[in-house]
Amino acid sequence: MKLSLLSVPFFAAIILTGCNSGTPTTVAARNSAQLTAAGSSFVYPVMMQWVQAYGRDHQGLQINYQSIGSGGGIEQLKNGMVDFGASDAALDDEKLKEMPALVQIPESAGPVCITYNLEQLKEPLKLSGKTLSGIYLGTIENWQDAAIKKDNPGVNLPKQGIVVVHRTDGSGTTNIFTTYLAAVNTKWKSQVSQGLSVSWPLGIGGKGSEGVTGVVKQSPGAIGYVELTYAEENHLPVAQIQNAAGKYISPTAAGTSAAIDAFSGELSKDVRTPIVNAPASAPDAYPISGLTFLLVPKQAKDPNKAAAVKGFVQYIITGGQDPAEQLHHAKIPASLQQIDQELLQQVPGGS
Repeated sequence: MKLSLLSVPFFAAIILTGCNSGTPTTVAARNSAQLTAAGSSFVYPVMMQWVQAYGRDHQGLQINYQSIGSGGGIEQLKNGMVDFGASDAALDDEKLKEMPALVQIPESAGPVCITYNLEQLKEPLKLSGKTLSGIYLGTIENWQDAAIKKDNPGVNLPKQGIVVVHRTDGSGTTNIFTTYLAAVNTKWKSQVSQGLSVSWPLGIGGKGSEGVTGVVKQSPGAIGYVELTYAEENHLPVAQIQNAAGKYISPTAAGTSAAIDAFSGELSKDVRTPIVNAPASAPDAYPISGLTFLLVPKQAKDPNKAAAVKGFVQYIITGGQDPAEQLHHAKIPASLQQIDQELLQQVPGGS
């Protein structure tokens, strides 16, 4: 039986083995390091692919990644409990003051998809930003609301209440989603705002993308937001979201790439720039897209671990981009890869 990457929801420990005999002592030392990391559940599926692929050439290296949400990963890094973290929300200048010296390296980008449980629908649900934010504000309560009908002309929508599902943990996926809602709805921006955690107006909570997916799957009439792989592995449909150009776009790596391109100028100045709600000049951009960041300390107690982390990150931002694309994450463009390389030079150890 095939083991799903998502079948172990919150924790993964993989021992990497491979053929790497005859290497220098320093390389052998870093390749036998035991690394601990934690954070984003959004990036968890592709992180597991990276861990497995990197292990084919690095004997004895053990990477322990806990999918506990971006907020949990940030806290563990702050408290010195992990060797690196992963977050879908970049740390601002104020938050960085509370953390050990670190670099934030954008390593992948992906779509936050809107998944739902409406068995009778035979084609993808379409939602505008106004309608989606209305659902999460609680002003749209039934699947036959006029706003949903307007987005889906001629579709036989059920006369059924909407079950809103959201994350309960500090989540970078939540940050991407609420940053989008704040961008398309001034009421959301003023009443709820955006961030890793918000005070939700209504809804049922689930822990991690795994938890949200589980609640949606078990709740007829439900709607939630997750990374695309979670919806696919649970055989749940995903909605097409209307972008600023007026097109309904499915969540794909190509749509995320278009969003990155739309903000290329801003990203060259600050890699923390959100890529949600791309302007109408990017008609193919998926509007709920976000970058994920590796949070890597500039200083480490163990130089072998520091070198091992640096080597793994170097792989992720180069050779690791192809397997990321296979799991619906957009490749980091050459301009961002160059910035990543410059950031990585601030981390001690050999690459």
